[in-house]
Amino acid sequence: MLRLFAIAAIVCNVATLGLVVAAVRRARGRVSMGRGAVNARAVVGVAALLATGATLGSLYLSEIAHLEPCRWCWFQRIAMYPLALVLIIGLLFRDRTVYRYGLPMCVAGAAMSTWHYLLQHFPDLEGATSCSITSPCAVRYAWEFGFVSIPYMAGSVFVLVGALLILARRRS
Repeated sequence: MLRLFAIAAIVCNVATLGLVVAAVRRARGRVSMGRGAVNARAVVGVAALLATGATLGSLYLSEIAHLEPCRWCWFQRIAMYPLALVLIIGLLFRDRTVYRYGLPMCVAGAAMSTWHYLLQHFPDLEGATSCSITSPCAVRYAWEFGFVSIPYMAGSVFVLVGALLILARRRS
């Protein structure tokens, strides 16, 4: 299952790269997209689906696969779980300003995921002051393809959802 989650994270990275390339090409005038070409509501729907999938994936890892989340995993969950809920509610109520609530959660979550990923590479960055003995932050429960860990997976979703919310903002 971790391999499947890792593949999903890489797909998120490719999609984010595609959004960035399209935005740069559009800014340079090479690609013309009319206002109706991308429906903001559909974009928020995809973002809600991604955040909900990440939420369910993290619950799977802790409740079914019995991987105990560390302190930084919990911080990322604190950003992801409400993000999924906010996006679903924004979608249901057709809130064109849902990006105002979602983007700060994406930025915070991506920052925490980046820090946690760095801790996995450089455990001495934080020492043993914030992580427990039973669930150390530097442990790599997953290390797929030589670089994809659980914080990497979460960070990939945060960044893609953030990019989608920026796109939805421009389209609304």
